[in-house]
Amino acid sequence: MKQALDLIFPRNLIKDPVICRMARACPVVFNIRRAKVTEDVGEIVLELEGSESEIENAIGWLRKSGVKVNPITHDTFES
Repeated sequence: MKQALDLIFPRNLIKDPVICRMARACPVVFNIRRAKVTEDVGEIVLELEGSESEIENAIGWLRKSGVKVNPITHDTFES
C-alpha cells in the first residue's frame, strides 16, 4: 500500500532528521516527492509504502513528533 502525505514542519523541527528517525522507528519505505524549506517552516510531500498498520504507525509517530500530517488523495497527488 502507498499513501501520500503533506507534512508541515514547525521551525523547531526543520533541522532535525525527523523522516530518518521515523523510518528507523517504523518499517516503511519513504520517498520525498517534493520539499520546500525556509527558515520558518518546512513543507514536504512524502510518499510512504508499507502495510496499512505500518503507515498508520508512521503517521502517528510523525504527529507525536510535532509534524502536521495531512493525507493527500490519489487524484490530488497525481495531478
